[in-house]
Amino acid sequence: MARTFKIDVFTDVVCPWCLVGSARLDNALQNVPDDVDVVVENHPFYLDPTVPPEGVDVGEMLREKYGRDPKEMWERVETEAKKAGIELNLSQQPRMFNTAKAHTITRLSRPNGNQHELANAIAEAYFLDHRQINVDNVLADIAAEHGWDRGDALDAMNDANELSITEQLATSAAQQGIRGVPFFVFGEKYALSGAQPDEVFVEAIAKTISEL
Repeated sequence: MARTFKIDVFTDVVCPWCLVGSARLDNALQNVPDDVDVVVENHPFYLDPTVPPEGVDVGEMLREKYGRDPKEMWERVETEAKKAGIELNLSQQPRMFNTAKAHTITRLSRPNGNQHELANAIAEAYFLDHRQINVDNVLADIAAEHGWDRGDALDAMNDANELSITEQLATSAAQQGIRGVPFFVFGEKYALSGAQPDEVFVEAIAKTISEL
């Protein structure tokens, strides 16, 4: 009989460290024994809840906030991304967008069983293909590749009630003490913050499985 455990994932699709962390999680999951079923559930979190729909210039925002050349900060995450098998060039995606609609369509994909895959696809479209994920049609195209009817996806991501639920969940995550992403909870027991090295993910998963 298969054993099951859940991994709760808090990320934002415009967070480069989340892209790296998700890749490392996925790499670690390749080592899970065949008799273990892993359920990955994604939860909304806003890297910056004040970002307007049209987005902000990331480079300018970082210069104002830290008084440094953003390339210095980008270099570190790009280096770590490369270790995870991701060729990342953050200068190619100049704007950070509001992610309420991206989180909403991801959240509503739970019955499809592919939340994590959809969240990864949106993040990759943003960071690697430099697509404008604040545009409804772009999100709908990605959702359609992951089991959605395109019209239903457009309706869902623009549903005021669903957007409000997403907002509440993102706010709740921050109120519960999650201050930064990526953030992972294994088997409702062990928490892991940040894009930790591969071996840390492997150890967390192995420990959780050993206690099933």
